[in-house]
Amino acid sequence: MNDLLQHLEFLYGADQAPRLLQQTQHLLDGYRPRLPQRDGGLSERDSLLISYGDQVQHPTETPLQTLKRFCDEHLTGIVNGIHILPFYPWTSDDGFSVVDYRQIDPNLGTWDDVSSMQNFRLMFDGVINHISSKSDWFQKFLLDDHRYKEYFITIEGEPDLSQVVRPRALPLLTSFQTPSGEKKVWTTFSDDQIDLNFKNPEVLLEILDILLLYVERGATFIRLDAIAYLWKEIGTTCIHLSQTHTVIQFLRAALSKVAPHLQLITETNVPHTDNISYFGDGTNEAQLVYNFALPPLTLHTFHTGDARILSNWAKTLTLPSDQTTFFNFLASHDGIGLNPARGILSNTEIDSLVNKVIEHGGLISYKHNADGSQSPYEMNINYFDALTNPNGHDPLELSVSRFLAAQAIMLSILGVPGIYFHSLFGSRGWADGVKQTGRNRTINREKLQFDELQNQLADETSLRFKVFNKFSQLLKVRSSSPAFHPHGTQKILDLHPSVFAVERISSDGNACVLCLHNVSLKSASFSTKDGSDIILEPYEILWLKNI
Repeated sequence: MNDLLQHLEFLYGADQAPRLLQQTQHLLDGYRPRLPQRDGGLSERDSLLISYGDQVQHPTETPLQTLKRFCDEHLTGIVNGIHILPFYPWTSDDGFSVVDYRQIDPNLGTWDDVSSMQNFRLMFDGVINHISSKSDWFQKFLLDDHRYKEYFITIEGEPDLSQVVRPRALPLLTSFQTPSGEKKVWTTFSDDQIDLNFKNPEVLLEILDILLLYVERGATFIRLDAIAYLWKEIGTTCIHLSQTHTVIQFLRAALSKVAPHLQLITETNVPHTDNISYFGDGTNEAQLVYNFALPPLTLHTFHTGDARILSNWAKTLTLPSDQTTFFNFLASHDGIGLNPARGILSNTEIDSLVNKVIEHGGLISYKHNADGSQSPYEMNINYFDALTNPNGHDPLELSVSRFLAAQAIMLSILGVPGIYFHSLFGSRGWADGVKQTGRNRTINREKLQFDELQNQLADETSLRFKVFNKFSQLLKVRSSSPAFHPHGTQKILDLHPSVFAVERISSDGNACVLCLHNVSLKSASFSTKDGSDIILEPYEILWLKNI
């Protein structure tokens, strides 16, 4: 328990730490006999579908029941895990403004529906930076309830907050009326998402209790949403603070004592160097971090037909220990973040990405900078549309090949793949949804009807069939070779400017796969290190065993 005590002393001082440690121990002891004991190790068989709980719908079932049925029928043996995006009661941001962390949204189903899906490894969201303004916690704060008085961050006077890093172009503070007067409350993301005050140790213990509940309910992975903004100190940027890292270290240490199989994954949509800082020393923070630079760099690669920037960046992907790895993805419920690419791509190259996305029917979201200006931070577009203009005239087979070549790169590099539902099933952008909600991110969040999707997947001429069939083949090949183990090694090869080439080697050195991907519209001819002559057709994928 010395590690927990040290973390508590750093956060709250030596006077409070012994009492808080005792409370932590009591909490862990209470959960210990109730928690499942599972194999938490990762392997080449691990890949996760990213899906909303109501992504697939049928009128006779709860959405979670429909999602389970669909995944059982189509994804068994294809992926072995599901990241169910926030399934708690919520008021905004499509689930990321949580009303009650301990309940299931009744519009989605029940905890029993979630438990029934444990033939897949499950990832739950820990949306712990903020909570809904309609939550019981905040409503009691607004009534001056003594217990919740310090659960949220209030600001008095007019302190200088100009250094605070802003993820969105919205006010940092929101005013609320209480019996004791008006309170200015910290709201990093929106006026409905109220930041929690982790300077109050009772908040930290409450969150630990919630995460333990998630483990009890079947979580193998817990995603720490927006975690970089967790701790606030006036006069700083309020991002990546040492206290934030210490909170993660505390949670990792506490959870590992009763649930060693649990994997923490940090969601930090920030420049790559900052992002990988959440590995800590390789043993004390996140086991996985989102590889946020991969989506924009891959998109740039296919727009230019040149793999060299992506290859040079991929050469820097090293892990601090065999307990850590990357969570690789190209698309998610959010857009394609630009901040992770800054410092890797030039401003001109980023502007080119933005312009191409606009040309392809996408939208751009902006953030406030410290100097008062705004800059693009996220491109809102379906990844298929980002690669292929929906108003263009590319043949369907060419568009599918380009899309799958990008996905194959994501599958080939070191880490665990995360595949957004709409990517696996070949969706295009949902412009009508944006008109309905007025939110840019809706463009990639369309809900689908079970029967209609079934019919499309049975039609060999449909885009969904073509994408899912080829994507499934790639996932099966990947899961069959220990060379793709998340704790193996990789070597990026410079074979041709238009070819992304990565050699994957198993941790025992007995399995090797050379993965070749043509990122251009032209054929690419080159020789491998053993002297073999290779010709890759446009967007061709070639994975060669034991090279």
